[in-house]
Amino acid sequence: MNEKLERRLRRRAVRLMIQGVPCLVIAQRVGRSRQWVYKWYGYYQANGRRGLGSHSRRPHRLASRYTAQDRRVVLRIRKHLERQAVGLIGAPTIQHELRAQRLITPIPSLSVIKRILHDAQATHQSIPLPAQGFYPHPYVTGTYPVQAIDWTEKYLEGGTKVYAFHALDLDTWGCHQTLSRQKDGATTRRHLLESWEKLGIPAGLQMDNDAVFNGGNKVPRCFGKLVRLCLYLGVEPIFIPVREPKRNGEVEWLNGFWGGDAFWHRHYFRTWAQVQRTSPIFEHWYWHVYQPPALQGQTPAQAWRQRSRRMLTAAQARHIPESLPLTAGRIHFIRRVDEHGDIKVLNESWHIHKRLVNRYVWATLWPQRQILEIHYRPSENQSLKLFKTFSYPIAETVVPVLPKFQPPLPRRKMSTMS
Repeated sequence: MNEKLERRLRRRAVRLMIQGVPCLVIAQRVGRSRQWVYKWYGYYQANGRRGLGSHSRRPHRLASRYTAQDRRVVLRIRKHLERQAVGLIGAPTIQHELRAQRLITPIPSLSVIKRILHDAQATHQSIPLPAQGFYPHPYVTGTYPVQAIDWTEKYLEGGTKVYAFHALDLDTWGCHQTLSRQKDGATTRRHLLESWEKLGIPAGLQMDNDAVFNGGNKVPRCFGKLVRLCLYLGVEPIFIPVREPKRNGEVEWLNGFWGGDAFWHRHYFRTWAQVQRTSPIFEHWYWHVYQPPALQGQTPAQAWRQRSRRMLTAAQARHIPESLPLTAGRIHFIRRVDEHGDIKVLNESWHIHKRLVNRYVWATLWPQRQILEIHYRPSENQSLKLFKTFSYPIAETVVPVLPKFQPPLPRRKMSTMS
């Protein structure tokens, strides 16, 4: 900040105020807001010309410090959570564990827990979105239906967790919910099969990079159970960029809608049975009463009846093997190129190009062809181009899709993206 220039502008604003010039006119002349003008005029009235100097930003009161015991317990809980196969590790979860286990009294506030994690360099910085560059989102139509899935968690009295899995049809806004006491592969499989019996089998399934979805974040070229189930039924998995949950914003919104004022905050749940009895009321209201703004006056039920969907029957769902082969199809990854010009796909780095740093690419893995294609679209006005192709050997047999699960329409040349 140029202190001399700022002082000059403040003095000019005060002089014009004394002369009776309207505040809005003064703000326009000095290039500042009306609030800025009133603030510095108030400082002038209270302290004279000395009040026009820049003020210290140091807080009037120092935040309370944490004790050594608080630090030890918080970091021990954090390490315990990080070792779990699934789950969250942030300040709210740590605070919940401290309250449930009664390890220290009083329970530190969220701000204190965050300060402990920050001081111990135990925080995870999220990747900022690039300031420019085209984002290659999936292109949803009536003939290329795409669903999005995600999960959220809530706590009951006593610390019991409730996991709510949501599937959302991005065309009709129809949804399906599965409640569970744990977040694991079996719950995810059950949720998907129930969703596809109710909403139909989509052409694409959009999700984040949670280990329960992608099969894990350690072993390279690991095709998880969810990916295998999708390919077996002719569905194309679409993974959004890592640590960018807003790219799955529609289903993230549904998580908050159910877990906020529309449902969860209207009740006081003490038991698992209460949630199981009550949540179907929300789902029925959502389908038949609620009118999402995107549907322009229709309910999801009305919009869904106007679409033709490839349905999964209960008999088909029962006969899907628990252990699935790797099936031919396509797996998509939307990735942001890092500072080295690389992206990560299934826990493996691939060099794209340094000139694409902070830009998004669309990577498509073809198991049956054993190649990884990188597509890039510079802007909305330019077409999608194949940028690179990598060999991708897979050490297992890839089987064709069964005729009964073949998609009714041929695959697009490449454009699950707009």
